[in-house]
Amino acid sequence: MSEQVEIIEVGPRDGLQNQDAILSTEDKVSLIIRLLDAGARRIEVASFVNPKRVPQMADGEAVLNALPSRADATYIGLVLNERGLERALATKVDEIGMVAVASDTFGLRNQKQTSAESVDVACRVLRDAKRAGRRAQVTIAVAFGCPFEGEVPESRVVGMAQKLAEAEPVEIAIADTVGVGVPSQAKSLLTALRKALPDMPLRCHFHNTRNTGIANAFAALECGVRRLDSSVGGIGGCPFAPAATGNIATEDLLYMLNRSGFSTGYDLAKITGMVPWLAPRLNLAELPAMVSRAGPFPPVAA
Repeated sequence: MSEQVEIIEVGPRDGLQNQDAILSTEDKVSLIIRLLDAGARRIEVASFVNPKRVPQMADGEAVLNALPSRADATYIGLVLNERGLERALATKVDEIGMVAVASDTFGLRNQKQTSAESVDVACRVLRDAKRAGRRAQVTIAVAFGCPFEGEVPESRVVGMAQKLAEAEPVEIAIADTVGVGVPSQAKSLLTALRKALPDMPLRCHFHNTRNTGIANAFAALECGVRRLDSSVGGIGGCPFAPAATGNIATEDLLYMLNRSGFSTGYDLAKITGMVPWLAPRLNLAELPAMVSRAGPFPPVAA
């Protein structure tokens, strides 16, 4: 049997939050149901953040209320503070995602918190979410570099992860929020994290801003990571960082994994088949994903 890789689909949250077009609640629910039909089982569906700052996510409660309850699916809601957690816990969200930030400047612009403050808040939220009976995990943002401060020391990320691990998240994700990392950097950081936290499950979140996202994902696989984020069509980015374009595309990641002998449970044809439905709703002629344009290989006979 081929080795399993869990793909966490972030399109309905991280994908949509940076788009100019705001999808209706109905279209968001339809997108998530299409993703479920294509094999997605762990999906970021909403964020509970200030709607004035991220209007694309203002309807998080309505989206979750409209989603089907499924024992085989995990719906993730992103929160940045205790107020966000309160909103999320009032819904049927299955899993809470927190964010700690590896640079002070980015943290103050994004969450109005320094890096150290974001770790403290994340730890409190993780513990509160667990007490409320929800799964909880945390992402370290700008772990590979900050658009305002430049290089982020590897030791800082490892130190943050060690502090966050004390709150016992189900996993720690390492995010290249602005798409600056390269495979050698990914291998070095993941090796250091595994040495420091040998029992902590790791997840990786890469952006393809500088065309290194898929290469970084493969480097993570070589380091033993088996949980990867991606976004259908390659949509998304960070609204608080200049030129932070899309996540790695789910279909591009699937193509690489399938051809490399890994199993995901996703149907690549169904994922690529969503693009003609999604692109016009985002007022885009095409989406960034490459495989949706080029098609699979070998080509499927008509």
